[in-house]
Amino acid sequence: MKKTEASVQRCKTMSALQKILGGKWKLEILYYIAFHDVRRFGALRRQLGEITESSLTKQLRELERDGFLHREIYREIPPKVEYSLTELGRSFVPVLVQMMRW
Repeated sequence: MKKTEASVQRCKTMSALQKILGGKWKLEILYYIAFHDVRRFGALRRQLGEITESSLTKQLRELERDGFLHREIYREIPPKVEYSLTELGRSFVPVLVQMMRW
């Protein structure tokens, strides 16, 4: 592979990563689920503070779509939904740790 082809490939990879994790709240959402066992929508919203319900819903759905989160719906009254890391999400935890150290 030529040097310019490698550069273009790296750029595409970084662009894809930025697209997946580029949401304003996504890294914080992953942080709270991974390190503080915050799994419920309301608890996440309280931790994040200024986020709107619609923004949190959008970010959670994108993380689920991209394979970082699993959403478990409990059919009970009142309805309950919990989020957890998938295998891909757990594989990202060391990256979060390095980012926190940096």
